[in-house]
Amino acid sequence: MYAVITTGGKQYRVAQGDVIQVEKLDAEEGSGIDFDNVLMVGSGDDVRIGAPFVEGCKVSATVKSQMRGEKLEIMKFRRRKHHQKRTGHRQYLTKIEITAINA
Repeated sequence: MYAVITTGGKQYRVAQGDVIQVEKLDAEEGSGIDFDNVLMVGSGDDVRIGAPFVEGCKVSATVKSQMRGEKLEIMKFRRRKHHQKRTGHRQYLTKIEITAINA
């Protein structure tokens, strides 16, 4: 069984036991989280699509760790102007493990 959930403005296809990284969630390590924004649930040929969400369905997960992603380097350069600017960015992430899909 799998589900498509939305969190942090992105969509993720998850199954039980998957470990994924999502945008930072306000939760302690080891605590549980429920995602009610389930867009689709599928098991083999049986697929349910929500409009916009599947009613009565939720995905449970456990927070494994709070971390930061790898550094992205941003380079701005203007030719013939003696101008260049370098900055970086590291996104805050939460690593979660999917424990159950309740359809």
